[in-house]
Amino acid sequence: MARNGLKSVGHSKPRRPAGDTVSALARGIAVLRCFSEGTGTLSHGDIARQTGIPKPTVTRLVATLETLGLLRQSAESDRYALAPGVLPLARAYLAGLDVRARARPHMMALADELDASVYLAVCEAPDMVVIEACRSRSNALTSRLDIGSRVPLALSAIGRAYVAALDAPAREALLRTLKAQAGGAWRKEGAALERALRDASLRGYCVSLGESHPDISAAAVSLLTPSGEVMSLNCGGPSFRFTEETLRRRVAPRLRVTVECIAADIGGTVTNASPLRLAASA
Repeated sequence: MARNGLKSVGHSKPRRPAGDTVSALARGIAVLRCFSEGTGTLSHGDIARQTGIPKPTVTRLVATLETLGLLRQSAESDRYALAPGVLPLARAYLAGLDVRARARPHMMALADELDASVYLAVCEAPDMVVIEACRSRSNALTSRLDIGSRVPLALSAIGRAYVAALDAPAREALLRTLKAQAGGAWRKEGAALERALRDASLRGYCVSLGESHPDISAAAVSLLTPSGEVMSLNCGGPSFRFTEETLRRRVAPRLRVTVECIAADIGGTVTNASPLRLAASA
């Protein structure tokens, strides 16, 4: 599944029509995506239920991925987990993200200044995937997300900032995808996201007040890379410290400055620039 960008769902290039894709490859990747942080091992039946792929086909796909070194069978049962073969792919992807190296010093400085956690993430609908993480050196009471962790788009500040940065066609396409995947939960999630997007249009940033995680609140701003990819940066921590007032009066303005520094370093731009400055000075 491709990421949603400003111009299309995915990268800066237009998405290929469905007829140009290879269904067997798409199914194999769907199997791999069943495995995420905290998943543990999965059986053929687990994978079939998550993907909607018939169990006999899942069996063949798993056998192929195991042969390629991307999955491994548990020694105790007929269950599977990711194998070391996925690591070179992850490393190659992360190595190509120059923005991570440029962003990290600024992120670390912000984390230390505000005694917070700071994350940089890209979209992999229906989630945002963390590609860089920095935490305050002095406070252990911070979110424990790490590189590769996923957070829901609709409920997290970092996801909302991403959605707010999209142009209308891309945003509408993404919202249709999120609605289809959320099912009955979309009524509540969609309403919260709509309120967040209205807020972002006025202020230039997004917040999540214990919605993605009951004990964590954060503010987020999005960044457009020179290639046209949207990334989001958030800053936050325990909800009892990072209240709404703290996020809006202190965190958001400092987060904005950090994102501007990163954008200047990589030749990118910050989205929703002027509204935040007005809000910060109000």
